[in-house]
Amino acid sequence: MQRVYILLCLIAIFIFIGCDPKGQPDTSTAGKLRVVTTIGMITDIVKNVGGERVEVTGLMGPGVDPHLYKASAGDVQRLTSAQLIFYNGLHLESKMGDILAKMSGDTKTVAVTDAVDRSLLLMPPEFEGQYDPHLWFDVTLWMEAVGSVRDTLSEVDSDNTLMYYTNAERYLAKLAELHTYVKAQVEHVPAEQRVLITAHDAFNYFGKAYGFEVRGLQGISTATEAGIADVQKLATFIAERRIPAIFVESSVSSRSLEAVRAAVNSKGFEVKIGGELFSDAMGNEGTPEGTYIGMVRHNIDTIVTALIGKKSASSMMGH
Repeated sequence: MQRVYILLCLIAIFIFIGCDPKGQPDTSTAGKLRVVTTIGMITDIVKNVGGERVEVTGLMGPGVDPHLYKASAGDVQRLTSAQLIFYNGLHLESKMGDILAKMSGDTKTVAVTDAVDRSLLLMPPEFEGQYDPHLWFDVTLWMEAVGSVRDTLSEVDSDNTLMYYTNAERYLAKLAELHTYVKAQVEHVPAEQRVLITAHDAFNYFGKAYGFEVRGLQGISTATEAGIADVQKLATFIAERRIPAIFVESSVSSRSLEAVRAAVNSKGFEVKIGGELFSDAMGNEGTPEGTYIGMVRHNIDTIVTALIGKKSASSMMGH
């Protein structure tokens, strides 16, 4: 009986510590790494690179503005139970800054933009000496974020390094194709018509990478609303340049852009809403726009179609 008792105690101990020979608790779920991400674009990277080895939870879904997002009690619980946290950084998740900083003491927390050479980042004067955080609109820069996720997963789970590198190479090849696709679509738009106007300046990296002049009504952050003077200034620019279309964003209220449209029309020029772009959030899960590649393709197709006319754009794009 004593031997049976000792055996049962040993079994109980092994179950409690997760059968780890080092005596460390098993912190994975069904053998998977528990990863929490902020924006959908990062979630998409982790899914592609981590594959079956990760259980990823994205905090910010479709239509969510990361500039204004505040972590809920449930979010804090998810963050504290994670083994890895990936976020964008560069003050994109500004309302979550304190929480993410506290998490870094107990959980490995990585800003994916830290992997990008600072000389490649934009620092618009209106953003008070801070970098523009919307790197994902230059596909080549976002490829650097993929490398950051790959290297971190490999460091934490070195037994599966080969798998992470293989998955990353496969995904990076798709992103290289995406970059080529965007450049090809841009060529359909005459150089003088390459002007992109949206609710806020999320597309500066897109403009630099693909040759567009970009104007946003609210600046880089959505935290402050545009005033009447801002609306009138942008309306005058649109009317003088005879820009055919402006674009609303899925994560930003369309009210301010509708005001711009009305102001332009009052100046004797008609501008249309060219469609909805995904800026700080992707589309619904299960749709093409619910992936980073699908989101970027949707955006460039929408922009080109609106700026050169639906009929000609559709024929050029083979739709």
